[in-house]
Amino acid sequence: MNWDDTTDTAEEGLAAPEADRLVGSGADREDQAVEAALRPKDLGEFIGQEKVRAQLDLVLRAARARGATADHVLLSGAPGLGKTTLSMIIAAEMGAPIRITSGPAIQHAGDLAAILSSLQEGEVLFLDEIHRMSRPAEEMLYMAMEDFRVDVIVGKGPGATAIPLELPPFTLVGATTRAGLLPPPLRDRFGFTAHMEFYEPAELERVVHRSAQLLDVEIEGDGAAEIAGRSRGTPRIANRLLRRVRDYAQIRADGLITRDVAAAALAVYEVDARGLDRLDRAVLTALLKLFGGGPVGLSTLAVAVGEERETVEEVAEPFLVREGLLARTPRGRVATPAAWDHLGLTPPPAPGAGRSGNGQQDLFGA
Repeated sequence: MNWDDTTDTAEEGLAAPEADRLVGSGADREDQAVEAALRPKDLGEFIGQEKVRAQLDLVLRAARARGATADHVLLSGAPGLGKTTLSMIIAAEMGAPIRITSGPAIQHAGDLAAILSSLQEGEVLFLDEIHRMSRPAEEMLYMAMEDFRVDVIVGKGPGATAIPLELPPFTLVGATTRAGLLPPPLRDRFGFTAHMEFYEPAELERVVHRSAQLLDVEIEGDGAAEIAGRSRGTPRIANRLLRRVRDYAQIRADGLITRDVAAAALAVYEVDARGLDRLDRAVLTALLKLFGGGPVGLSTLAVAVGEERETVEEVAEPFLVREGLLARTPRGRVATPAAWDHLGLTPPPAPGAGRSGNGQQDLFGA
């Protein structure tokens, strides 16, 4: 099952099928075609997120029974958990077209007004990374969501005129990885909000099995478990790893994915048993070997691994913190005992170790 949130590559205003056929290299188009094929088409096919699915099912079924447009929906959670997929399912369940855009693409109120004015009645507007939308567009969205109306300003200065523009009822589906950055007035206008959690290994195994079936890949249960265990609780990563293991099995094995084949393939792609990749291990290695486990500042750590500060903070750190391998403190980043164990290194002596009761160095280590 592909749960990729691919709207960062989707062109503004394209419906889902068209968004999956963007111009790009042959490999890009192939990946997009695979992703589209793996996406579930309805809530019944959607694996995981049981509470969110049950709640959303009630919202959509009630709206259909009333013959009304579904309430606006806000989906929050880490990348790769299925926010884009759920938005497409909402449109499919409501029998409505979907328009896809993103917050960074809307930098002016006029950009949003152009999109809103072209919506059809009942259409679903999916707005990814909604917290990154500009403030003027955000304020226009308040009125559009609540009153289905926007005021278009014509002219400048004292001669400017506000022209009210009525909008057909529509459903806004907002997605965000940082719900705390949404202003309360915007958050309160969503009729249904849901937070998507990371997946358990058993759920990811089901994702891998379903995707393998759709990709016509032979996989054993222990092979699926191996991939699921290294997928960082994220279906998007599980599907990506499955495709790479499939390549390995096709070229260097007999095409069947077993635990040994999966482990060998993921070793080639530098994904270890806990799901850490090259960047994760580079951060931990620098923190342990160069800085004795910390504390060390984020900028210094980023320079040590040759990456941008934002890359370390937004790509590597969240998983390392969640795995209990790294801690953020007021003094800087600090490695945990689990980090030393994972890399097979011995932590330095604790401060004060080897001193006598009066604070003097004990030469005999007593």
